[in-house]
Amino acid sequence: MYAVIKTGGKQYRIAAGQKIKVEQISADIGQAITLDQVLSVGEGETLKIGTPLVDGATVTATVLAQGRHDKVHIFKMRRRKHYQKRQGHRQNYTELRIDAISA
Repeated sequence: MYAVIKTGGKQYRIAAGQKIKVEQISADIGQAITLDQVLSVGEGETLKIGTPLVDGATVTATVLAQGRHDKVHIFKMRRRKHYQKRQGHRQNYTELRIDAISA
């Protein structure tokens, strides 16, 4: 069984037992959380699509870690204009283990 969920402005296709890194969620490590924005649920050939959410569908996950991604380097330059700008960014994430999908 798989599902498509929405969290942090992004959509993820998940299955039970899978580990994913999502935008930061304020939860403690080891805490069980429920994701209720389920866009679709599928199993084999059957697919249930919500309008926009599937009624009564939830995903249960456990928080494994809180961390920061690798640094993304931003470099801007205008040739012959003596303009150079360096910038960096590290995005926070929450690592989740998907425990169960209930439709």
